[in-house]
Amino acid sequence: MAAFPDIPKVQYEGPDSNNPLAFRWYNPEEVVEGKTMKEHLRFTICYWHTFRGNGSDPFGAGTMQRPWDDGSESVENACSRVPVAFELFEKLGVPYYAFHDRDVAPEGGSLSETNSNFEAVAKVLKSEQERTGIKLLWGTANMFSHPRFMHGAATTCNADVYAYCGAQVKKALEVTHELGGENYVFWGGREGYQNLYNTDMKRELDHLAKFFHMAVDYAKEIGFTGQFLIEPKPKEPTKHQYDSDAAACLNFLRAYDLMGHFKLNIETNHATLAGHTMMHELEYAGMQGGLGSIDANTGDLMLGWDTDQFPTDYYLCTQIMLVLLKYGIAPGGVNFDAKVRRESFEPIDLFYAHIGGMDAFAKGLKVAAAIRADNALDGFVADRYSSFDEGIGKQIENGEVGFKELEAYMLEKGDVDPNKSGRQEFLENVVNRYMDKS
Repeated sequence: MAAFPDIPKVQYEGPDSNNPLAFRWYNPEEVVEGKTMKEHLRFTICYWHTFRGNGSDPFGAGTMQRPWDDGSESVENACSRVPVAFELFEKLGVPYYAFHDRDVAPEGGSLSETNSNFEAVAKVLKSEQERTGIKLLWGTANMFSHPRFMHGAATTCNADVYAYCGAQVKKALEVTHELGGENYVFWGGREGYQNLYNTDMKRELDHLAKFFHMAVDYAKEIGFTGQFLIEPKPKEPTKHQYDSDAAACLNFLRAYDLMGHFKLNIETNHATLAGHTMMHELEYAGMQGGLGSIDANTGDLMLGWDTDQFPTDYYLCTQIMLVLLKYGIAPGGVNFDAKVRRESFEPIDLFYAHIGGMDAFAKGLKVAAAIRADNALDGFVADRYSSFDEGIGKQIENGEVGFKELEAYMLEKGDVDPNKSGRQEFLENVVNRYMDKS
């Protein structure tokens, strides 16, 4: 029986449509820069917020109406939830989904029982994937919710917990591989510290690196060729998380000889918490060959925590797409790691939220492509740095001069030439014009 019987498959109707259950900008087969929107955006729905979120918060119980869910942690309930999820995926026309192991299958009384639960639900997931053609973008292991992870997971002070984490990731990798997952993500929710008085930071980071190398080795052993990803986040729940932002993650990967195996999964709300813009984090990762995928959401700038709201800001999505078009994103995707608000408790709100997010990214894609087609920003940037294309600037970039030569050059020249204006306001106006016409 359909969980959403009154909702048809969502169709593209164009910018003039007033139908809240239709796309205004997302036309999956429309070609932009030589690829369809569907290929560019690789939309993905997260299982955790969408099908496990109940609307609870630190101040109150859950509010969500989910008639397909009996509220139990039984394997039967977990299995019956899967067709509902795929009905949503199909009706929205998304090609991918993503999960944590504990999203899809409940923990048992032992590791053996937990693994059996996971295997049982994985069979249903695989059946639905084969029926619909919808794929798994990535899997991951939840190593932050259970009390056993209070001191961390791969950075714990307890060797038994470390061993448990290894066993958990082993099974999650196996299931991700069995389901054809194209990536595997690590989010270090407890990989950090609250107080340095009780922390051996070097030992913890050494252990974390060993854990990642074990994952790489086991992936090779089972034939998993997907991309490993790390998702940066600066705080919440720990005071200081080791994967705090793109720079910290890339430095860690280089220090421990992991750059060839890992890229980053960047999230907008996490970038904000790190004191950066999403565009900054994407550009930093992209310019160093470390951009792998994104979690698409936004935060509330009035609040200081990870609110995981759906993206609706065309400017934000345009900035993201300017970077993704430059560096590419496959085999990653645009994963809606976002949850409907506590007050948006009806099942239909899941559709409204995802439609809005998909439209915002499609609009951003069209605007970014138009800007790139006219070289409206890159041309300005190239001209701004043109003094490095010849003369002393070219010699600097080619490594042909040192301080002595620079001193001799300036002694002869006498003073610097006026710089080119940065024209920030002018360029912001340029983007506004493209926003109006795209």
